[in-house]
Amino acid sequence: MGSGKRTVLRLSTQVLLLQVAVVFLALGVAFAVLAVVGDRRLSAEYGQRAMAIARTVAAMPEVRARVTEYAQGTLTSGSVLTDELSDGQLQHIASAVQKRSDALFVVITDEHGIRLAHPTEDRLGYPVSTDPSAALAGRDVVVEEAGTLGDSVRAKVPVRQPGTSAVVGEVSVGVSTTAVRDRLFLDLRVAGWIVGAAFLFGIAGSVLLARRWRRLTLGLEPAELTELVREQAAVLHGIGEGVLAIDVEGRTTVVNDEAARLLGLDDATGRQVGDIGLTPRVLSVLHEMSAAPVLATVGDRVVVVTARAVTRAGRALGAVLTVRDRTDVELLTRQLDAVQSMSTVLRAQRHEFANRLHLLSGLVHGDRTQEAAHYLDELLGTGPLGAALPEIETLGDPYLQAFVAAKMANAREAGVTLTLGDNTWVSGTLVQPVDVTTVLGNLIDNAIDAARTGSDSQRRVEVGVVQDGTTLHITVADSGDGVAESMADGLFVEGVSTKDDGGAPGGRGVGLALTRQIARGLGGDVWLATASAAGPGLPGAEFIARIPSVMAEGEGNEPK
Repeated sequence: MGSGKRTVLRLSTQVLLLQVAVVFLALGVAFAVLAVVGDRRLSAEYGQRAMAIARTVAAMPEVRARVTEYAQGTLTSGSVLTDELSDGQLQHIASAVQKRSDALFVVITDEHGIRLAHPTEDRLGYPVSTDPSAALAGRDVVVEEAGTLGDSVRAKVPVRQPGTSAVVGEVSVGVSTTAVRDRLFLDLRVAGWIVGAAFLFGIAGSVLLARRWRRLTLGLEPAELTELVREQAAVLHGIGEGVLAIDVEGRTTVVNDEAARLLGLDDATGRQVGDIGLTPRVLSVLHEMSAAPVLATVGDRVVVVTARAVTRAGRALGAVLTVRDRTDVELLTRQLDAVQSMSTVLRAQRHEFANRLHLLSGLVHGDRTQEAAHYLDELLGTGPLGAALPEIETLGDPYLQAFVAAKMANAREAGVTLTLGDNTWVSGTLVQPVDVTTVLGNLIDNAIDAARTGSDSQRRVEVGVVQDGTTLHITVADSGDGVAESMADGLFVEGVSTKDDGGAPGGRGVGLALTRQIARGLGGDVWLATASAAGPGLPGAEFIARIPSVMAEGEGNEPK
């Protein structure tokens, strides 16, 4: 007994057999049509040839005169009439024309259809076997009929009385259908060779097509292709990462739902990757095939993108761009940075507060209560933040106070002096603390870094924060070396940075781009006021930010 397994032909073999069957069917139909058309064409051709012969014979003067003579009397059959007609002028003319034209027969009759000339002499004087009425009625006709001499294509032409249009007889000329068939078979043999050659070429083309099909499908069978599509759909649309694939010509082939959401794409499949709306930074990562994670901003989101080339069996298939959402992580990172900065301030304040308690303890244990009371009065007059940064009271918002104090502590650790400008004044409270501290923090961090690495020995950063209704105006100036004029125009472009990469994850050039993006998302803006600040003692750059709708107006409690 057999194993019960069925042998399944490979897809390339199925395509080959199908193509061969289609070519065979098409050529077979074409050959059949050619045979039918050729038969009709040859029948018409031989019919016109017979018509020309019949008209020539019917127009001969001697034929018209002789037929008219017979038409004036009444012919009766008999051996005497047969002998007369067989040796008559009409019979000689018909026999001569038949031999010259290679026709099956040339028959001449009178107005009653009685044969006056015929290839078979025994039939002279008798009526014709086919209907002569059309010709005797004065019409030229071509028909295919079977007579006493067999099947033929025959032409029938009326014979008219000399000098008049009266019909006195007819001439019938026939060409054997055997001759037509012989000519048709000859033509079909030639066509058969042509069709056979075309069939061989069709088979060769089908073989090449099957091989190309196998190469295009990478040798995968239909079941494998189906499973691959299912796995692709499950993987691409089931993972939490965005995937965008392009082919070797740069056309987008796959965009999963997550990639469309993170990159803000719509109807991108099948289009050139440069035309689907990718940001310049994301597009550069895809073109450079950067496998290292790169931070990029797309709309109001921060994403990490990587690109890899895809090959199979040494053949390039395109590239795949993967996108991961880092917006929530960046938000948490900014919040953690703020908490860490404030913890630094609190740690410094705790250390300072401990020193003050030690002083108080010493005064109390030394029974110097009057000095201790005086010292406590001084402590109550200045809070911990005020002791750390006297100008901090100009910031009425506690969150903003703590954040600036934290940045002051960071600056002090970097050897940079951070001060608040003379015009600083904020009386309300923040309603968008994370966005504001992100913008302010990035600008201060860049200024601290510029002042720390600059050639000026003062190493200063000056921050100005002014509230105007619900709008916050921020200025940050530093004593660094400024921004080169060649970089001033592209400073806010993603990926552009005045600092070396230094192996930072995702690269540099994200902070200022993100800062401007956040500010513009709130209806404001961030710009470089001067590449070299004009303030005395601050020769570096000055940045200005305007952020509307981020403050709740206060009670007019202007700081003292």
